[in-house]
Amino acid sequence: MKPILLLALLAPLWCCCQDRRPADPDYVKTNYDKLEVDIPMRDGKKLHTAIYAPKDHSHPYPFLMERTPYSVAPYGDTLYRRSLGPNSDLMQSKYIFVYQDVRGRYMSEGDFQEMTPAIDKKKGTETDESSDTWDTIDWLLKNVTNNNGRVGLWGISYPGFYASASLPDAHPAIKAVSPQAPVTDEFIGDDANHNGAFFLLDNFGFDNFFDVKRPQPVKNYGGTIFRARIDDAYKFFLELGPIKNTNNPEYFNHQGKIWDEYLGHSTYDSYWKARNIRTHLKSVKPAVLVVGGWFDAEDMFGALRTYEAIEKQTPGNDNHLVMGPWTHGAWSGRSWNKFGPLDFGLNVNERYKQIETAFFNHYLKDSAAAPLAEATVFETGTNQWKEYATWPPKEARAARFLLQPNGELAPMKGSTTVSFDEYVSDPASPVPYIDGVRSGRDNSYVVTDQRFASQRADVLTYQTPPLETPITVTGRLKADIFLSSTGTDADLVVKLIDVIPGKEEGISTPQDPAGYQRLVRADVFRCKFRNSWEKPTPLKPGQITEVQFDLNEIAHTFKPGHRIMVQIQSSWFPLVDRNPQTFVNIPTCSESDFQKATIRIYHDAIHPSGLTLPVLTPGSAVLQ
Repeated sequence: MKPILLLALLAPLWCCCQDRRPADPDYVKTNYDKLEVDIPMRDGKKLHTAIYAPKDHSHPYPFLMERTPYSVAPYGDTLYRRSLGPNSDLMQSKYIFVYQDVRGRYMSEGDFQEMTPAIDKKKGTETDESSDTWDTIDWLLKNVTNNNGRVGLWGISYPGFYASASLPDAHPAIKAVSPQAPVTDEFIGDDANHNGAFFLLDNFGFDNFFDVKRPQPVKNYGGTIFRARIDDAYKFFLELGPIKNTNNPEYFNHQGKIWDEYLGHSTYDSYWKARNIRTHLKSVKPAVLVVGGWFDAEDMFGALRTYEAIEKQTPGNDNHLVMGPWTHGAWSGRSWNKFGPLDFGLNVNERYKQIETAFFNHYLKDSAAAPLAEATVFETGTNQWKEYATWPPKEARAARFLLQPNGELAPMKGSTTVSFDEYVSDPASPVPYIDGVRSGRDNSYVVTDQRFASQRADVLTYQTPPLETPITVTGRLKADIFLSSTGTDADLVVKLIDVIPGKEEGISTPQDPAGYQRLVRADVFRCKFRNSWEKPTPLKPGQITEVQFDLNEIAHTFKPGHRIMVQIQSSWFPLVDRNPQTFVNIPTCSESDFQKATIRIYHDAIHPSGLTLPVLTPGSAVLQ
């Protein structure tokens, strides 16, 4: 694999880690003692753990722990990390920081499972991530001196999952947990699939390094499963053909255990259900701070749905949500002022660091911090932090924006006469997810100009007239689309876009270039799952079918003079694998199964296709 693809996937976290480094490169070594130990679990397996304890023994300290599949290196008692904890303030205020290689990864014993299923442990030797966390904490409390008996956990992305997984049947010493961009449900909305559609580009690169076999504990996995030069990802994956070709001898060749599991489970079966941590977030006792980014191309769903699951299943839990204008993990960096064409006008990470520091200090050190808001949310468009008593805000009212003839978007239903637009979706020429040539996934696609897509015949565009007053949309979006196809399956991609005024309508600025069609939110739905995630059903050629699904939340103000736009298309390549548009098992299908299809999108009184937006009335939030 060309290194740049892997760098594109991991760069956000690497950059954030670098930004957390103190000015003094020897700060950790000067202020902390370090020990690496192998902690026994209840089944006899040992998990490799690095412990950094403050040299100052004047008072006891709480533990702050991250469990990770990405290595706790450096290995060796004399080698030190350059930074500790979620942010520099917490590092300098002193905790006993603990890092652990999870079961089956790097220097820990045992067998690794993708998103280890949580189980109802009936035998004393049965394990999952909750029990491994429990056993680790039990050992730490008994063997690490000068601790105050309290434990906090945090993690971003996959480590965010391990933070979430500590919550079911949590050890009583756990007082505060912060799952940040946690991988949560990989079939419905996180890294592997969105609404049953496979995210090809990300997983092909990620599993190539993550899925390397490990016959025994290792400090370094030593490379990737295969090497492939990718200069143009769109061209590469188009020429690769059906997804089964990823197991050709020059690629995975069935050497990727997780890759084979993904391709072997193309419906929401027991494999995926067992890995949905949401259903286990009941009777949660520790305080929780869930963190996510509006521009997270990987696990925005996980943050929002983890918070939601705790709210619904553990009423009254001390549960909080922070959503900011971040890419994956960008909140842990020293600064975050801009992204793509967007300039926020402030360093949004300063506000977040205050929240995160206050959260852990309050529950682990009894600091007298002011109570956290239920939801602290950055509103794009106006570039303001806002606080809400509930999430989504109860004050938001549902407003339907319906597709109309002639590319219009309006709140009223169309005529009683059947009305539709149509396009030909061709798997041999899928709609790219971003304009231009990219070797790997460009995470800026979540805010990029969509004019390249508007110009294609296989993309439908609908927009309002210029807005006379601002419209603030805060909450979850609901798509309701009536369609038909000449094929027996189809993908439906729905995009919500903020259209900047053209030169004839307003003043162009570097941040707001004239005519820019800025993507606000988009997602894909594989139509064969419209009735059931477990039992897909084909489309009937020519028959009108209603497809409803939820998109992730937004907090965005469409300014006066701007337009609200909706785009509809049936491919998003190579971000998402190609749908053959025939009702087949996509991971095993052949090139002959890929067929052109004519897609019709209906917009009349009987078939009112559109988006429902939660519009917030003024004065519903406290500005920060």
